[in-house]
Amino acid sequence: MLKDEDRIFTNLYGMHDRSLKGAQARGHWDGTAKILQNGRAWIVDQMKASGLRGRGGAGFPTGLKWSFMPKESDGRPAYLVVNADESEPGTCKDREIMRHDPHTLVEGCLIASFAMNAHACYIYIRGEYIREKEALQAAIDEAYEAGLVGKNACKSGWDFDIYLVHGAGAYICGEETALLESLEGKKGMPRMKPPFPAGAGLYGCPTTVNNVESIAVVPTILRRGPEWFSSFGRANNAGTKIFAVSGHVNNPCVVEETMSITFEELIERHCGGIRGGWDNLKAVIPGGSSVPCVRGENMKDAIMDFDALKEVGSSLGTAAVIVMDKDTDIIKAIWRLSKFYKHESCGQCTPCREGTGWMMRVMDRLVRGEAEVEEIDMLFQVTKQVEGHTICALGDAAAWPIQGLIRNFRDEIEDRIKAKRAGRMSAVAAE
Repeated sequence: MLKDEDRIFTNLYGMHDRSLKGAQARGHWDGTAKILQNGRAWIVDQMKASGLRGRGGAGFPTGLKWSFMPKESDGRPAYLVVNADESEPGTCKDREIMRHDPHTLVEGCLIASFAMNAHACYIYIRGEYIREKEALQAAIDEAYEAGLVGKNACKSGWDFDIYLVHGAGAYICGEETALLESLEGKKGMPRMKPPFPAGAGLYGCPTTVNNVESIAVVPTILRRGPEWFSSFGRANNAGTKIFAVSGHVNNPCVVEETMSITFEELIERHCGGIRGGWDNLKAVIPGGSSVPCVRGENMKDAIMDFDALKEVGSSLGTAAVIVMDKDTDIIKAIWRLSKFYKHESCGQCTPCREGTGWMMRVMDRLVRGEAEVEEIDMLFQVTKQVEGHTICALGDAAAWPIQGLIRNFRDEIEDRIKAKRAGRMSAVAAE
């Protein structure tokens, strides 16, 4: 269990002062100039040594990502872009950082931008986050007034500007290249890679796109040292992590915990257990709505990190844990997600544009039991034709929940079809 003194986010619940004065009292903005004096290479090496993996879902090593940026400028400016477009259903961790602990992010932006030779940082915030934008903008304004950012930031000799840009509520803009398109004032549609953003990103310049949590933990890691951070979690799954637990637990919550905590400990310690007890647990989506669900009995002892959740056929993603008890109509729940992905597809790639609608319509009939049993396999094959055949990962995100449903709850789908045939549909939860 994570001790209070090891928490990076000391105001996750908004119990304390979120202003600059409050943040400094809790140890933020402490010796920031000294960190910058150690130089860019030192910062990147420290981040590599910490073992931090991206907290936006993909889990790519953060220090390694930073090292892809050009060491010397070829005349083009470099940019850091912070992805605050937190639109994954079930995920609400970055929201708490921006709402209650915004100075962790602002300080992280300065240090990360310096490490990548970027004099400007853009934070792209989700369209629905109105109050969060106000809190974050207030923190940026305070930092400018105190001389912590702007010309000669923290008296370090480094000029740094930070801009907050409000999105318009499109899920696709959470994908890093679609986010860059949107920032440039175009339609949010993913770009082909290569070129990767580190070579040609925002306005055709070297750019790194990082998640809010990935950037907000940077100052604390550098102050306390990479050995401290990597002491949490298992090898290759280092650090602390914010988990957002929702659904059928007694106390849904957002909590910072150590990586590699077991699912059972996370739920018992912070959420007061499963509604109706552990025998009532049906399924868990462990990492936001785009990852496959896992049967309850396979989840109880599961370890909450990137590698362990792969072994149970899912993924840590954003660590947004959605818990479902035995009252859940799992087929209807996954249908609702397929409806979401159909609605949010940008339509650029044919497999996703056509496939998401097709999958949703088949799911629609499965919910009502109005399909043939053979269609279950056909649906699975279609998910495989969408997965991996699109420019961005939205195709995968639409396919994986359905694959998880068919792998884990095929018997329920078949029972519903048979019940409908036999005229016993009143016994089915969907009606």
